[in-house]
Amino acid sequence: MVSIDAEHTVTHVCCIGAGYVGGPTSAVMAHKCPNIQFTVVDTDAKRIHAWNSDRLPVYEPGLDLLVQMQRNRNLHFSTDIDEAICNAQIVMIAVNTPSMQGTHSKQGAQADLRQVEACARRVAQCAQHNTIVVEKSTVPCSTGDIVARILREHARPHVEFSVLANPEFLSEGTAVRDLLHPDRVIIGGADADDRAQQALASVYAHWVPRDRIITMGRWSAELAKLASNAMLAQRVSSINSLSAVCEATGADVQQVARACGLDSRIGAEFLRASVGFGGSCFSKDVASLVWLSASLGLPDVAEYWDNVLKMNDSHMQRFTQRIVSAFDLGVRGIKIAVWGFAFKSGTGDARNTPAARICQMLLDQGAQLAIYDPMVPESQVREKLDAGKDGSYVVCADAVTAAVDAQAIVVLTPWPEFRSTNWHIVFDVMERPARVFDGHNVLDRQMLEHIGFVVTTVGVRNGVV
Repeated sequence: MVSIDAEHTVTHVCCIGAGYVGGPTSAVMAHKCPNIQFTVVDTDAKRIHAWNSDRLPVYEPGLDLLVQMQRNRNLHFSTDIDEAICNAQIVMIAVNTPSMQGTHSKQGAQADLRQVEACARRVAQCAQHNTIVVEKSTVPCSTGDIVARILREHARPHVEFSVLANPEFLSEGTAVRDLLHPDRVIIGGADADDRAQQALASVYAHWVPRDRIITMGRWSAELAKLASNAMLAQRVSSINSLSAVCEATGADVQQVARACGLDSRIGAEFLRASVGFGGSCFSKDVASLVWLSASLGLPDVAEYWDNVLKMNDSHMQRFTQRIVSAFDLGVRGIKIAVWGFAFKSGTGDARNTPAARICQMLLDQGAQLAIYDPMVPESQVREKLDAGKDGSYVVCADAVTAAVDAQAIVVLTPWPEFRSTNWHIVFDVMERPARVFDGHNVLDRQMLEHIGFVVTTVGVRNGVV
């Protein structure tokens, strides 16, 4: 297999895919490995142009500065994929693996690996020397076997490949911090890939302590990523399910979550009730795990994880119904200000955002929406909502403008600016009674009620008036 075993022999790394994973990962690696050249390539010329401009296509705190420091030194963005592959000892594949259209069912959704397979074929056709191929994309078990087979079938004579699974564990909004200070780096390979694993480990060892760099089997590494996201999604659905119990009994979900989180066996992370999880990973990865379990003949396991997705969806419906039920005649013709559209704060990503689902349900009920998000552009908002409802919503430039003449504010992303907003001004521009539906329990409820707002929060029974 590939015999790169000293860090000094790794001089060039190519990353195929200039998206949310490939760009930040390569920027941090370039910053920490000044003697290695990193080239990020993509077929999307507009995206590459953006990476080479002052307006990056990905928003992450701290990313702009890193790219500015390293770009055109040892960090490059290019559409010349073939040349980058030829020069690299390590090629990272960081392309999208969305749920395959038409496979959504009670048995989950199969990951679409066509982009990964296309990358493998291109690497095989272009590589002129032994090369380490690294899966950065989130993939189901056995994808590495598929990639290895494609490489063997299309490789040039005397060129060998090692295929490693090196899943990313990034959280959008904190991706740079997660890359600089990872909890762990997992490198999975076949039995014969020990030298390749050590070569990749030597790159990370420039800044990651060796005891946090863990080598394991390739299937285990592939499953570890799905399992991690599934367990995090499970915690979100668990606390949200308990929020429904709290709303029915008079308990306070924040107090319940605090009591549970103080148990060292449980911990406090991901025990914050909200409108539900979204983004490009959780739903897709849980659906992929459901599909994998069903395909392995494990229907009970598939059903268990599918219920995590069902709870997430039903929770969004329940939250929306609380809004509708607050008005005697429903929300038809009612102006509602929607604050936040990104799936979480700290990012401009609106992929699979709960806000789109909730907004669409409100629009279907006849509501008039005024939407504001500090990072999500209007074009993305319009992409996510039914084009037939264009006349029923507007996208505003600031939060106060969205609130003018509104009868309610619905907070769907916990941006810090919402907590520090001048709520007296907001109250003055709204209709009466002025309602606030806090979908993330991020606001100061007592302060809002003192001003005169009618406040509804997640997991508190007396929220709806």
